[in-house]
Amino acid sequence: MNQGFADRTIVVTGGGRGIGRAVAAGFLRAGATVVIAERDQGAALEAGRQLALLGPVHGRVVDIACERQVRDLAAWLAEEFGVLHGLINNAGFGISASMDSFTMDQWDTVMNTNLRGAFLVSKQLLPLLEKGAPASIVNIASTRAVMSEPGTFAYSASKGGLRSLTHSMAVSLGPRGIRVNSISPGWIHTSDAADLRDVDHRQHPVGRVGRPDDIAEACLFLASKQAGFITGANLTVDGGMTVKMIYEE
Repeated sequence: MNQGFADRTIVVTGGGRGIGRAVAAGFLRAGATVVIAERDQGAALEAGRQLALLGPVHGRVVDIACERQVRDLAAWLAEEFGVLHGLINNAGFGISASMDSFTMDQWDTVMNTNLRGAFLVSKQLLPLLEKGAPASIVNIASTRAVMSEPGTFAYSASKGGLRSLTHSMAVSLGPRGIRVNSISPGWIHTSDAADLRDVDHRQHPVGRVGRPDDIAEACLFLASKQAGFITGANLTVDGGMTVKMIYEE
C-alpha cells in the first residue's frame, strides 16, 4: 500500500458513490484517514461499511447546501481531529431541461450544491486546513464548463463558476499555506462497464471511456507534495475528448 498520505486527514464531499467514493478509496489506499460528507444517509452508511476494509473512514450525513449542517461538520471535525490536510469538493449534480421549462428552483438547487456548497465547505473548513498546512483543496469541475449538451444550463454554469472560484481561492489562500486546484472530468462511467458500446470507447483518443479511478488518481496527485508548485490550475481528465475535432459525416 502506498503510504504517501499516512497521518493525513482528507474530507471528500459526495463520497458515498461514483467518483467521490473512488476518490475516498484512493486516499484510504494511500494511508489517509478519510471523512465522507454525503447527503444520502444510505449511501454514506454503505460506503462507510465497504471502505472501512481499506482504512479509517468516517461517514457524515451532510447537505453541503445547508450552512448549518456544514457548520456542524466543521465543529465535529475540529473536535474529532483538530486539523485537516485536504478537501475534495466533489459533491454535485445536474438537471437537464429546456430553457422554457427550467425553473428557478431547479437553477438554485443545482447552483447551491455545486458552486455555493464548494465555497461554503471550503470557508468553514479553512481554519482546520490552515492548521494542516501545507494543505490542498481540489474542486471537481467538469468539461461542461467549456462545452455542453442541450439543457444543462445550471450544471454548466456551476462548473464554469467552480473553475473561476478555483483560481480566486488559490490566490487568496496561497499565503495561508493552502493550494487550490480543479479537475475537469469528461465522460466518467460510474455504473456497469458492460453498458458501454465499442463506439463509446472509440470516440475517445485514448480508446476508452473514463473510470472513477482516473479521477481518484488525479486527486491524489494534486493533493500530494509532488504537486507542491501547482496551484490555481485546472487538470482536464477526459481521454482527449475536448481537444478532438469532430466532423459530421
